[in-house]
Amino acid sequence: MKAIFFDLDDTLLWDKKSVETAFQKTCEYAAAKVNVDPTALEQAVREEASALYDSYETRPFTQMIGINPFEGLWGVFDDPNENFQKMKSIVPAYRKAAWTNGLAKLGVQDEALGSELAEYFPQMRKENPYTYEETYEILDKLKGKYKLVLITNGSPSLQNSKLEITSDIAPYFDHIIISGAFGKGKPDPTIFEHALETVGLENHEVLMVGDNLMTDVLGASKVGIQSVWINRENKAANEEIKPTYTIENLLELFTILN
Repeated sequence: MKAIFFDLDDTLLWDKKSVETAFQKTCEYAAAKVNVDPTALEQAVREEASALYDSYETRPFTQMIGINPFEGLWGVFDDPNENFQKMKSIVPAYRKAAWTNGLAKLGVQDEALGSELAEYFPQMRKENPYTYEETYEILDKLKGKYKLVLITNGSPSLQNSKLEITSDIAPYFDHIIISGAFGKGKPDPTIFEHALETVGLENHEVLMVGDNLMTDVLGASKVGIQSVWINRENKAANEEIKPTYTIENLLELFTILN
């Protein structure tokens, strides 16, 4: 084994916790201004955001590149691709509508507050970056022994923003491949083939580590790369998509490598 390919979100970065914290703080901010339950508001905004996101013409592109509705609530998408430019033009109204409609669902008609929350949420997401406890320990031990490659789905501006606010991660990696810059997202086999070409290795010399069966594990399997599924939340296995290994903590990687 000469190289390890890592996913970023919810593998090294605890993106789910960052988003949950941003929602919590934004909804508590709203509750201090109007009579709403913060938990109910979060649920309402998540539902409204998802429904709106699916209605836009950019949906097939964002699905292919791997950008979820809640990233749309804080990403800038200042990337040269035509589809990212469409997203950039859509997101201001999208954010405002998601929060305004979420409030309305709870009986609060307040467009001005919806606009305010749409600006407050991105700020809270940026101020609350989280990584897993073992992230840096594992990268410290692997750096220099293996070629390390980060393969992450998303818009270059958004993924680079995540790496900037957790600035210790990027220097560990020999290469960082972002789906929005490459043009295809995981599980498309071409992004994995591109990563193999980038490091000049064969599929049997590489291990892919990620939290998502449908992108990281499935994509790796399509090009014959062994995979490690990091299943921290005890998610149900999939009969169709089988990782080579399953672990609950990144430190278990050493057992596999040894």
